[in-house]
Amino acid sequence: MRLWGRATAVRTRMLCLWLLVLGFALLTLALSDLFNRDRDQSHQKPGPPRRPLQRIPSAPDLEVIVDYRDPALELGIDLAPLKSLQEDQLLFVPSTQGTKNPPQKKGSYKVLLPGANKDTRVTAPPTHGEMGKAVRLHLAGTERDMELSAVQKYGFNEVVSEKISLHRRLPEARHPECLKEQYSESLPSASVVICFHDEAWSTLLRTVHSVLDTAPRQYLQEVLLVDDLSQHGHLKSVLSEYMSHLDGVRLIRSTRRLGVGGCRALGAARAAGEVLVFMDSHCECQKGWLEPLLERVAQDRTRVVSPIMDVIDWQTFQYNATQWPVRGVFDWRLDFHWESNPQVQDKAFQPLRSPALGGGAVAIDRHFFQSVGAYDPGMLLWGQEQIELSIRVWSCGGSMEVVPCSRVAHLERHHLPYRFPDQELLQRNKIRIADTWMDAYRKIFYRRDTLAHFIRQSESPNITERLRLKRSLGCRNFHWYLTTVYPQLYIPQDRPALSGELYNVGTGSCADYPRGQGLQGGAMNIAPCSGTGSQHCDLNSEFEVRWGPMGALCLDARGERVVLSPCPTHRPTTSGLQWKFIKLSGQLVHQQSQLCLEAVKEGGPPQSSPTAVNTNTGSLFLHPCTHHPRQQWHFEQLVAPKGA
Repeated sequence: MRLWGRATAVRTRMLCLWLLVLGFALLTLALSDLFNRDRDQSHQKPGPPRRPLQRIPSAPDLEVIVDYRDPALELGIDLAPLKSLQEDQLLFVPSTQGTKNPPQKKGSYKVLLPGANKDTRVTAPPTHGEMGKAVRLHLAGTERDMELSAVQKYGFNEVVSEKISLHRRLPEARHPECLKEQYSESLPSASVVICFHDEAWSTLLRTVHSVLDTAPRQYLQEVLLVDDLSQHGHLKSVLSEYMSHLDGVRLIRSTRRLGVGGCRALGAARAAGEVLVFMDSHCECQKGWLEPLLERVAQDRTRVVSPIMDVIDWQTFQYNATQWPVRGVFDWRLDFHWESNPQVQDKAFQPLRSPALGGGAVAIDRHFFQSVGAYDPGMLLWGQEQIELSIRVWSCGGSMEVVPCSRVAHLERHHLPYRFPDQELLQRNKIRIADTWMDAYRKIFYRRDTLAHFIRQSESPNITERLRLKRSLGCRNFHWYLTTVYPQLYIPQDRPALSGELYNVGTGSCADYPRGQGLQGGAMNIAPCSGTGSQHCDLNSEFEVRWGPMGALCLDARGERVVLSPCPTHRPTTSGLQWKFIKLSGQLVHQQSQLCLEAVKEGGPPQSSPTAVNTNTGSLFLHPCTHHPRQQWHFEQLVAPKGA
């Protein structure tokens, strides 16, 4: 009996031990499930990362959507904008007067502090400090992955943007003379129209707050926030609630994707201010940016003006001031550029006339905007609408200029593939510009954008209404624009057999200039022929080999190396920039040195034997003239000179 009792006691202790182990395992699993659920919630983004108010599902929904069903604003339909802007329902969100930040509310909302970082937003169960530490270490280890994901989603580092105040002040970059300017108290009122589509929460709100914090209230009539059918959850009810607490901000929503032009036209149709200021949804304003723009428009209601567009770095969000003078231009591929230090006679710190303006921030009288035709409703989604408006304003009685005492910083994106899921959309917008406004000069465009050329060969844009508008406004032709507004743009000659891609027989490749080297020039090389028109060059009657869609760079020599240098503008061409093409032998001879242009494989000897294997990469050099295939060239014209 004693032995049996002792064995029973041992079994009882073992059973208790196993029950204890089992209980500990169950407790561990429960804690693990709680930890994983908390971590998953910390990584999910049901709404914006820094929103002060997050709606609970049981809260009443304040969302009101504009049903903007006018078929004229659907993409691809050409109707005059004045006819297409019909009455619609607007979301007039009630404002809390005198407040710039929405107050923290009780009940249906949970409050997150705007300045909270990820460590404070993601906390572990209070009884498990070590588990909370693991969460923070995990987030620190994955921050790089989060930044990469943000860049892929938005084209900029949203993680860095979240850490920056919505009310940050940019460093002073205005000229000292601007600080002395005095402006009239009777300046016209302004409506700032900010269109957005799936914009990041932090950049969108920083844009709105930047306008509110820097624009004097006696001039700022309103901020119109226009939602172009955003799909992100944080831009729905949460945004409506946030904006309802901002005095002077109205939110408009469209149930159809309108694109930039249609979205801005919708905002303009409902604006109350005398001057429209169209602004991108990722900008920050310098103090004193609005008054100089309003003054210039007040002096001439047909004048369209832009601030100096400073740059916000996509990765670090560092502010970079743009050097004056600067103006907007475009090339023969109809791509827009900001041109630094343009060749202008007067570089004083005064407003500078500009052939074109970008779309980041632009101010225009509301009545003039409507009378000149608003934005072309046939422009698809996004791209080149600012060039079309620029040519039309200049040609139809208006003018454009950059105002140096006004500065607005624009966030430059790292990549833009998500803007153009279909690259042909951009070409179709360019085709509308070329066929409507460029007259016979459109042939130059089509030779430099072969995709647009082939699209145009298979279909024609419906531009009847825009041509009717052009006639009714008495607009001048494109030759007037080139000679009066933009005489600095080189007009290519595109002579037969002396223009096109410069093809090398020995390598089977074309002369090329790496992208990103800018208009200051650099070394030429050879690369596979693109067939897109981007490698187009033109040997003109001045014996210059002009390169690229702007024709501002000339084939030059630096020692033996062949480079591109800025072409002369107001002086005769020197012999160092002159070339002679011998059609019989295919040689391109440098006039000053009497040496021939030769394609040389990188790292290989010049003039290799005829039996050497061809390569399609290398550089361009000047060498004594021979009949080697690497010195044989011909111009391949992708588009016939007489055909558009």
